[in-house]
Amino acid sequence: MAESSITDSLPSNSHADYAEIVVVRHGKTSWNSEGRVQGQVDVELNETGRQQAIAVANRLYNEPKISIIYSSDLQRAFETAQIIATKCGGLKVVKDLDLRERHMGNLQGLVYHELAKTNPMGYEALVSNNGDQELPGGGESFVQLFERCKSALLRIGRKHKGERVVVVTHGASIETLYKWAGANGSYAGKIDNASIAIFHLYGEDQWTLKMWGDVSHLNHKGF
Repeated sequence: MAESSITDSLPSNSHADYAEIVVVRHGKTSWNSEGRVQGQVDVELNETGRQQAIAVANRLYNEPKISIIYSSDLQRAFETAQIIATKCGGLKVVKDLDLRERHMGNLQGLVYHELAKTNPMGYEALVSNNGDQELPGGGESFVQLFERCKSALLRIGRKHKGERVVVVTHGASIETLYKWAGANGSYAGKIDNASIAIFHLYGEDQWTLKMWGDVSHLNHKGF
């Protein structure tokens, strides 16, 4: 659910002392539909995902001006970013590897609801409350993911004070940003494909969450 109205967004001529960062989860993939663990496997958008990306692009086109787009280099995110960029006037898309999805180790490619049976050791690591618990097979801990994503958002926000920028990334990455912004409890429900969250960065590292998990642009499209 959105935590505030999109009218809180920066006007295109703003000289505010904060950056507005519109964080978009990539559109849907076949592995999303199958309930598979994607991690850093480079799965492309399916046709539904492309239509979702178009819906996001149409929404952002009708909102305050965007300066630039940053994206994970994984093709499901980068294609989403390119669709937004084209609709919004041919904006530059900058690939940032720190915006990648969490590396899920040897869980990648497995079906989520079968993990406890197919890879019990990896499943136990995944559901552990220990933020430093790494995933078997070279997977990241939640803290490692958090530090990587935080570094990316700080770097982007500090560079674009007074601007509105878009960041296209992944579900687990967005979860860490929600927790970083000081929101109460765990993340607010499922992070849907092509959903939007909006963060404001003040000063060097003060974050405010303005909107969360908004999919209003998809509701009338039958997704």
